[in-house]
Amino acid sequence: MERVPPWVAPWLVVVVLVAAATGRSARADPQVPCYFVFGDSLVDNGNNNDIASLARANYPPYGIDFPGGATGRFSNGLTTVDAISRLLGFDDYIPAYAGANNDQLLSGVNFASAAAGIRDETGQQLGQRISLGGQLQNYQAAVQQLVSILGDEDSAANHLSQCIFTVGMGSNDYLNNYFMPAVYSTSRQYTPEQYADVLVSQYTQQLRVLYNNGARKVALMGVGQVGCSPNELAQQSSDGVTCVARINGAIEIFNQKLVELVDQFNTLPGAHFTYINAYGIFQDILRPDGAEQGMLRGGEEQRAGDLPALPDAVRQQERVPLLGRLPPHGGRQHPRREEGLQRRRPLRRPPRRPADACAPLVILYTQPPSQKRRMGYIYRSRAS
Repeated sequence: MERVPPWVAPWLVVVVLVAAATGRSARADPQVPCYFVFGDSLVDNGNNNDIASLARANYPPYGIDFPGGATGRFSNGLTTVDAISRLLGFDDYIPAYAGANNDQLLSGVNFASAAAGIRDETGQQLGQRISLGGQLQNYQAAVQQLVSILGDEDSAANHLSQCIFTVGMGSNDYLNNYFMPAVYSTSRQYTPEQYADVLVSQYTQQLRVLYNNGARKVALMGVGQVGCSPNELAQQSSDGVTCVARINGAIEIFNQKLVELVDQFNTLPGAHFTYINAYGIFQDILRPDGAEQGMLRGGEEQRAGDLPALPDAVRQQERVPLLGRLPPHGGRQHPRREEGLQRRRPLRRPPRRPADACAPLVILYTQPPSQKRRMGYIYRSRAS
């Protein structure tokens, strides 16, 4: 199994799908005509802004590094799908479905909603949200709009068959459902294995709706190591540092079933489904090969080989020769502001750099799609 550096891995969503979709190299024009997004807070870019929900991000400090400020993205700047849309060559970011017009609909929209899950009840303690079922209803309405715009169903189907779809669901079905027993009963009804089966069964039906409505090139995102998220470390970790094994263990069961789901869908005519191993990506980011988990602690000095110890490397403060007289505070304490002096203005923050000032490297994976690919981060079955 060939592994790639962790910093490259997130962009491999684009690498495989673009190769399968177009076979073209990177160029100025978009490599695909449209890009549709389904998911939760990881990719929501504003669909929750105008609904009664605690899961909203249209206020500071969200968006402090985004050109438009707080737009509803649960990020200081770009989301993953923003970066992918730029890598694909789109002139602008894929807009939220809630505010999209017909022209934008042709190039794709983002249906994602924070707190959403595969199950309809997931995230209900946070207020309104658009579950995957609701997102698919919005997509079906969008398809009907495309039929009207393009003239007939065949034209719409041909257009959609060239689009890229990313679907990333499941994390809330664990964090805001299964592992929240005070609100939900699922952990008492199902073992982790049974719950994964229930989720994947419903997920299969939902993805079938997507396929039946024109989606052919789909990236299915696995769930990451949510047992290592700051909230879970704070609330459920034994020491606030160690990842919650029972959460990550349940996630791994679910993710393995997603690989089997990709195999199943790739037997359908024209289907090109790809599984993205988000769990493995974040695992390698959190703990690269060879790195061990630990903490810095005080102790006896140990050094290796011929590296010399420098006990006087940090020297005591010495008097510095000075021309002129010393300041009244002697250089040892901050002087008090004298009467009548204006308070110094705070330092101005440097201007923000454009979101795309540093364009990521685009690498196209050119291996024929008929070959089985299993590279640790990406999996496509032989049938695809």
